Amino acid sequence: MRKLSLTIAVFLAVVACKTNPFTGKSTLNFMPNSQIFPMAFAQYDQFLTENKVITGTAESQMITSVGQRIASAAERWLDANGYPGYLNDYKWEYNLVNDETVNAWCMPGGKIVFYTGILPITQTETGVAVVMGHEVAHALADHGAQRMSAGMVQQLGAVAGNVAIKDPKARNIFNQSYGIGSTVLGMLPFSRSHETEADRIGLQIMAIAGYNPDEAAELWRRMKAKSGGQAPPEFMSTHPSNDTRINNLTAWAPLAKQEAAKFGVTSFK
Repeated sequence: MRKLSLTIAVFLAVVACKTNPFTGKSTLNFMPNSQIFPMAFAQYDQFLTENKVITGTAESQMITSVGQRIASAAERWLDANGYPGYLNDYKWEYNLVNDETVNAWCMPGGKIVFYTGILPITQTETGVAVVMGHEVAHALADHGAQRMSAGMVQQLGAVAGNVAIKDPKARNIFNQSYGIGSTVLGMLPFSRSHETEADRIGLQIMAIAGYNPDEAAELWRRMKAKSGGQAPPEFMSTHPSNDTRINNLTAWAPLAKQEAAKFGVTSFK
């Protein structure tokens, strides 16, 4: 078991080598863009054929224009901070889909969908920029690839335990405990950390794009009101609580404005 654990540890040390340019930290990511992007692009195209995409309206055009501004701001930041060419493989696309779900999402490589159900929450172009910044940040930080990598590691741990534990009763107990423990103590905190990271990166990028980062906390106050305050305990959720996000975004907004000032942006929409 010790030899197997050491092998896994060495494997993780080798693969967790891609650096997040916005945090400077190494990330668990052994899914190269050349592998994950084509899969994501194909899934995105398939999704569009199966759903009602809205085109030619003021709202759909706003989604695209805000997305382009946010992506351009991200590229400005990356170029200025020593990452020229970081976005070469990205194929940005922004679509508005007719669906009452209050959500938006981004595939690896920059394929983004907004559902019409989130527009009453965003309310304005700046509100759209809050959500767009968050979704673009997921793409920039390779969160999709990291989730896939973490899932593979979770499966590897399960296999290792089943190989090492010979007693059937003990193996059954391990499987039950490992499934719950690796999710509550591993995968869920991992997901929440991605959401928090995307909030912070997105806030910075939207400010560089000229949108007021103070609006981010206001959007989440509206989101909290929409939900009626009903939510699972934070430790059981893939996302931070509304209150956590509101507090974080309020604290980070002045820092986002300071970062924008480095690019000559001192007034905001």
